[in-house]
Parts: sequence; structure tokens; C-alpha cells
Amino acid sequence: MESSMRITVNGQDFAVPAGTTIAELLVQLDIAQTAVAVELNLEVQPKTAFTERTLHPDDRVEIVTLVGGG
Repeated sequence: MESSMRITVNGQDFAVPAGTTIAELLVQLDIAQTAVAVELNLEVQPKTAFTERTLHPDDRVEIVTLVGGG
């Protein structure tokens, strides 16, 4: 059985499998990586880090989706 851990996503308590990356979290939340900004523990993450950065227990993730328009 895969262990899970608790993180905070946009102010909400959330459970993810241990070893989850930012990219995997976005897939789990059904959020496209193309129009999104992710802040992890108060640091904006470059898109190149999404597949490399593994989340840890008690991490705080803020996800902002970018919307075009005028």
C-alpha cells in the first residue's frame, strides 16, 4: 500500500501519495500545466521544476491559473 502525506493546496488540506511531484499534483487536480503558476512554500517554481520537484509533508502549494481576456 502506498503511503500518503498531507499538504496544503490553496489553503485547503489535501492528501497525496508520498513522492508526488508538482506535475503529478496538477494532473490529480485536472489543471493544465500550460497556463498555471505554482508557488511552493512561498517560492515561485519554474515550469522546468514541475516534473522534478517532489512534494514533502506539510508543503504549502499555491496554484494560480492564468486566464486571458480583455
